[in-house]
Amino acid sequence: MIAVVDYGVNNVASVVRALSAGGHRASLTSEPEEVRRAERILLPGVGNFGQGSRTLASSGLGDAVCEVARAGRPVMGICLGLQLLFAMSEEAPEARGLALVPGRVKRFSTDLPVPHVGWARVDLTEPGRRHGLLSHAFGVSCQFFYHVHSYYPTDLPAEAVLGTGDYGGIFATLVGRDSVIGAQFHPEKSQQAGIELLSAFAQWRP
Repeated sequence: MIAVVDYGVNNVASVVRALSAGGHRASLTSEPEEVRRAERILLPGVGNFGQGSRTLASSGLGDAVCEVARAGRPVMGICLGLQLLFAMSEEAPEARGLALVPGRVKRFSTDLPVPHVGWARVDLTEPGRRHGLLSHAFGVSCQFFYHVHSYYPTDLPAEAVLGTGDYGGIFATLVGRDSVIGAQFHPEKSQQAGIELLSAFAQWRP
């Protein structure tokens, strides 16, 4: 079973529907023990890094997600969920994320409007093209996905950057390490490309 972690963010049900559209069952849960027992975990999210990190910590869900990742079972973060895979964010410097991926999260510094909203091309990096999940989901080196964000991951080792976008400069929009992967964009809002990505995650064996 795929567990979609419900920690008070507002797009969790749409993730379940997108998985269902690809033929995969998932359940929403706010129970740490259910997360620990899950075969794989999706951590979606829209909102503030500080609030999200505090909720994960106080509920015990953050510890449960980390235990699943350390056990080598698949974990995927989406949007805020991706950002929470990192230890820190400029959005809430005092807050502590899950530190499952090395690096940090920073705000866009550009003359373009922030937040970045809309469809954007995502290009796989060389590590992304070798990645077992992404090589199946993309088929070719690029796809288009729907983004809504003011912050993005940075200061990652090159091997952890799996896909990039461009918004006043190149930024990491797919990241990962071991059994953990994160998408800054919203697969559940990205039509067929997003359904295929979530389906690939549902079948991924790291």
